[in-house]
Amino acid sequence: MASSSSSGLTFKLHPLVIVNISDHYTRVKSQMNPTHAPHNNAAPNGGDGVVSPLPPRVYGCVIGVQKGRTVEIFNSFELLYDPSTHSLDRTFLEKKQELYKKVFPHFYILGWYSTGSDAEESDMHIHKALMDINESPVYVLLNPSINHSQKDLPVSIFESELHVIDGIPQLIFVRSSYTIETVEAERISVDHVAHLKPSDGGSAATQLAAHLTGIHSAIKMLHSRIKVLHHYLLAMEKGDVPCENSLLRQVSSLLRRLPAIESGKFQDDFLMEYNDTLLISYLAMLTNCSSSMNELVDKFNTAYDRHSRRGGRTAFM
Repeated sequence: MASSSSSGLTFKLHPLVIVNISDHYTRVKSQMNPTHAPHNNAAPNGGDGVVSPLPPRVYGCVIGVQKGRTVEIFNSFELLYDPSTHSLDRTFLEKKQELYKKVFPHFYILGWYSTGSDAEESDMHIHKALMDINESPVYVLLNPSINHSQKDLPVSIFESELHVIDGIPQLIFVRSSYTIETVEAERISVDHVAHLKPSDGGSAATQLAAHLTGIHSAIKMLHSRIKVLHHYLLAMEKGDVPCENSLLRQVSSLLRRLPAIESGKFQDDFLMEYNDTLLISYLAMLTNCSSSMNELVDKFNTAYDRHSRRGGRTAFM
């Protein structure tokens, strides 16, 4: 597989595609036998003995539009795949294509998607099978494994190029860069999903703890970066490293943007914001208490009115 593509195409990926692939993988994985042994990252064909089952791979098509050199991937749908023959269910594919064409007449099949850590040799069979629909299909790969140190999205986009290897022309996958493109409806949906409560019954306190943990990590990272700059400036002052005026100007500009937490203005602003937050919290508590009291009074009035209407027949209630 080559390092990067030379086609010059610009790819724009919408969040709906990532959500669909993730949902597809989660559903398939949840339907697996829960008594499976945990995956030990062993190769599927290596060594003797029992090998833990690999995570499932899911397959589907990606649809969108291409305008000139810009390819925009809007949506996706699932495919039926036979891993023993490395073939797709063409009847199912054609039926899904026809249904999506009625709803999205301007969308075309741009390629396909799958899950895994990297493109495999068997993926080329599916890639070639879709060339009768799109002569240059796109391959979107989602890595479902969790890597806490990774900052970028675990999504890769591959194109196919014809390269001569050992005198034999062969199609290989080449990685392409992409950008995330969103519309207003997608931004609202993604923001709504991001603020959903955890499925394990977590409360708002759990979300607040996660939010504060993220802020703490960001502040810790900022502190470490400032510490690196401080050590560098000390070394520059001692003459251990050469003095660079352009770098000093950048450091000076960065320091001006940092808040001066020891100033009186900062203390005043901090106390004002802190008091405002406490006031809002107290007002929210008073509002909840008032609402609870109103509900209690309404229930009491309802019960009292019922008692008055029935007279002395309350024993039969």
